[in-house]
Amino acid sequence: MSAGLRTGELAAAAGVNVQTLRYYERRGLLAELDRSLGGHRLYPENAVTVLRVIKAAQRLGFTLEEVADLLEATPLRQRRADTGLRAHATAKLAEIDTGLAELAAVRNTLAAAVEAGCENLLECSAIPCCPIPFATDTASAGGGCQR
Repeated sequence: MSAGLRTGELAAAAGVNVQTLRYYERRGLLAELDRSLGGHRLYPENAVTVLRVIKAAQRLGFTLEEVADLLEATPLRQRRADTGLRAHATAKLAEIDTGLAELAAVRNTLAAAVEAGCENLLECSAIPCCPIPFATDTASAGGGCQR
């Protein structure tokens, strides 16, 4: 029997559940497995590290598809400049900055609606100076009228 971690042992060591482990396996995020004489999956010791890397990358906002790209970008393979961590992190930072700007705009609009005393969306939609942009043209949204 070859050495390795069985499914439950790997899941426990990496802090994931067995269903997550199997899902990552189906997605190709884990290397091909050996099998015990009894047919049980046997994962290499480095699978714990791979799983921890996957979870860390997810916490940083990377999708599983992006994680797969990152795992493929190893120094042993010929890789394009856009496949490594630096390129992915730069792109992810741009996405996050865009999302933060959008959230800031939403926050400012909601704060203006609270300050303006908006209590009812239908009534507010009829008032030209309501800060909520009911029209698709946000320039038509007014601001700061008192009730």
